[in-house]
Amino acid sequence: MSAHEHASEPHGTLKEYVTGFILSVILTAIPFYLVMGDVSLSKTTIAFVIMAFAAVQMVVHMVYFLHMTPKSEDGWTLTSLVFTLILVVITLAGSLWVMYHMDTNMMPKHEASQPL
Repeated sequence: MSAHEHASEPHGTLKEYVTGFILSVILTAIPFYLVMGDVSLSKTTIAFVIMAFAAVQMVVHMVYFLHMTPKSEDGWTLTSLVFTLILVVITLAGSLWVMYHMDTNMMPKHEASQPL
């Protein structure tokens, strides 16, 4: 089995790579402007906008550079990615939920007016 037997698999064309690159630059430049420019949005809004742009940019990278589409490998690549993302979201949300409730229910509340 030689190293060049994967030539039959579809690879991106130059047009797809350029499109992905241009989208990546745009999706990087807008959050950069939001942070460095004089924008009259709250910090929380800017943080959510940056996270949204980051999520979109991850999708752009997966489609244009990693070629993860429903057609690639009969959809198993995309299916395994979706399953992994679901597990990561469940794990992160569960961890944050447990930590929040342990903090609120287990930590004693000390007030400055009460003696120890």
